[in-house]
Amino acid sequence: QVQLVESGGGSVQAGGSLRLSCTASGLNYKSYCWAWFRQTQNKEREGVAAIDSDGTTAYADSVKGRFIISKDKTTNTVYLQMNSLKPEDSATYYCVASWVVGWSLANPADFHYWSQGTEVTVAS
Repeated sequence: QVQLVESGGGSVQAGGSLRLSCTASGLNYKSYCWAWFRQTQNKEREGVAAIDSDGTTAYADSVKGRFIISKDKTTNTVYLQMNSLKPEDSATYYCVASWVVGWSLANPADFHYWSQGTEVTVAS
């Protein structure tokens, strides 16, 4: 059974930082692309950052230069370091995994496994 368990969400003032963690079990961690998506009540799911099996990373324009995605192969954990947070970063954040070659952050359907989600609130 595949499980993605995330932690690290919470509330922070604008300009602050948070780090999200996601630990995976039940799948071949090294073969997957890992990513973070986010969603607010009034918007569609948005791909934020991804890291492929070879370590290649991709970011949404809205977070470039502020967010960093990384992974630790020894613990099957993916991280999202979020710096210089803005109120518009407030959302539910999901850890996701994909085995699709040629995945796209613009296409949530490319990602097959989703975590439960963790709330991030950035106060102005």
